[in-house]
Amino acid sequence: MSARREPISRRERPAKPALSRQWIVETAVRIMRAEGLEKVTMRRLAQELDTGPASLYVYLANTAELHAAVLDALLGDVDLAGGGAGDDWHDHLFAVLTSYMRVLFEHPQLARSALVARPSGENYLRLLERLLDLLSRSGAPREQVAWGADTLLQHATATAAEHSTQEHAPTTEDDWNALTVAVHSVDEATHPAIKAHMPALLDGSVEDRWRWNFDVLVNGVTHTPVPGGTAD
Repeated sequence: MSARREPISRRERPAKPALSRQWIVETAVRIMRAEGLEKVTMRRLAQELDTGPASLYVYLANTAELHAAVLDALLGDVDLAGGGAGDDWHDHLFAVLTSYMRVLFEHPQLARSALVARPSGENYLRLLERLLDLLSRSGAPREQVAWGADTLLQHATATAAEHSTQEHAPTTEDDWNALTVAVHSVDEATHPAIKAHMPALLDGSVEDRWRWNFDVLVNGVTHTPVPGGTAD
């Protein structure tokens, strides 16, 4: 007859570390880097953290809030100094937004999520503070600066989402080739505007177009009054 197995007291088991929002988000970032954003779910996190999904809802309301928190964590990689862009506020602003785009570009799924996510963490607030500070140096009224920073972020996010998705999509080259053939083949009688604006319609690198779009937006922000705004 075998000896009776002595039960192990709970007191002798290694204690699990207490959950915290920071630990949950750090784990989510690690999962995203290794497996992709689609794997960052409450259930997957609960398995990784050796707890029940219900425990996570004490710290995060839903998956959307979780993804927003992951985005905010990654925004800590944005170069807010502007990459040594000199003393010009315009160049600094361009450099900061370009760094923001590069962070999103590395994570296509996160870039798409950023189109609807509403980060509110400290890294996002630091980014917003920096953008407002730089744009305000243009001398534009505060309403234009406020709306302009939001517009610039939206455009940078959309650009990153578009091009990072294309970069990693298997059909991107085929799609581009099909579009190129289509616009080059239009009949001038039925599509005179397209014909008149070729080849400029498809010309230009991603970098050149981003810089031009940035300049267009900044010029518009600094010279277009906000409806009902003050001209201070």
